[in-house]
Amino acid sequence: MKKIFIYLSLFCISLNTYAQDIPDTLDYRRSSLYSILINHEEQKFAKEIGDVFLEIPIPDKYNNHDLSVKIVSMDKRLRGKEVVDSFIVKNDIASRMVARWFNRDQFTGICDVNLVKERGLYDASEFDKELAARSARGKALLEDAGEDLIGNTFLLVNDIRYRDKEKASKGAGIAFRVLGAIAGGVAGVDLSDATDALANMIESIKGFKVIVNTHLYQLVWDEETSATFYREYYSSTPDSAKVEAFKNNRDKFKMVYIGSQRSDGNSVSVMGVNLEEPEQMVRKACQRAIDENIVSLQKNFDVFKVKTPLISTDPIYAEIGMKEGITTDSRFEVLEVVLDNDKIKYKRVGVIKPVKDKIWDNRYMAVEEGATGANLKYTTFTKVSGNKDFYPGMLIREIK
Repeated sequence: MKKIFIYLSLFCISLNTYAQDIPDTLDYRRSSLYSILINHEEQKFAKEIGDVFLEIPIPDKYNNHDLSVKIVSMDKRLRGKEVVDSFIVKNDIASRMVARWFNRDQFTGICDVNLVKERGLYDASEFDKELAARSARGKALLEDAGEDLIGNTFLLVNDIRYRDKEKASKGAGIAFRVLGAIAGGVAGVDLSDATDALANMIESIKGFKVIVNTHLYQLVWDEETSATFYREYYSSTPDSAKVEAFKNNRDKFKMVYIGSQRSDGNSVSVMGVNLEEPEQMVRKACQRAIDENIVSLQKNFDVFKVKTPLISTDPIYAEIGMKEGITTDSRFEVLEVVLDNDKIKYKRVGVIKPVKDKIWDNRYMAVEEGATGANLKYTTFTKVSGNKDFYPGMLIREIK
């Protein structure tokens, strides 16, 4: 029987030699993510927040499903998800995310499944052959892609507001000026200009805190939506009728609200930040807060949880760490990928937990601030349960 899937790299590793032959990278199916910023141009540091947001990458545990618009300016403060709901509907976000999956040309209507094949780890030639034959297996491939790929497409809406802590930061600036004056007096030189400039910078940096409200939505890709798209809008050749049909029925595609999370950013320090590059503090505060919200959303909503491959099993480790919210209390299920009726399934074969003092601190700028564990390259785990031997390429997913 021909194998239709390009399995995860685990299937290419001999079980007799896996401990000695650890691959550099492992392919596995990821959920897809589109992240945008709601920016408030009237607030202080609005431009700086917008600039650094464009530098923040999509977390590497997700596929990048960004659209052309990354920043949306809004005057009024969001007091709930209603404004976000309106924005999603008004700008046809759901249909645009579907179109991106199929590389749809808005002028000709031509679509393809190249991205589906790539992210689904399918054997490209076999995928095309089965679809062309319109066989039951070809139908299973499309259903599998819909359930495990397109249906796991998410939108993150990040509402970032600067929180003015000027009073607290001014205390640090005043203290620095006093110390500068004392040092200048002892040295017999006037350091007032230098200390004033640096004190002002310290006031600005130490006063930088953000409040981030992150709203999570999931693309609806059910059996009805899938069937309608393939029947009425998908075309491999130019088709003006289908172009118009898609244009007039964008509202048929939906996003469903999953939940929201708020971070006050209070845990972010100025350690490691270059005082001559204050934008570093803006980036650090924003990225740490967004990462914190993503972790909370993953813990609260199973549908948003990520899977990460084991890179080694002797010892057991994976490229995941504090950025993903790992603590000594974390527990992960170990999943084996199996093929069931031409569809990929995940079977639990054990549970692991992080080893104390061997948790990777992979948060943004952890190395610069000298954080414990920042120089590690992965987190080491120990087995809690499981009768089956683990091998590289098995996936782990956090459990409550």
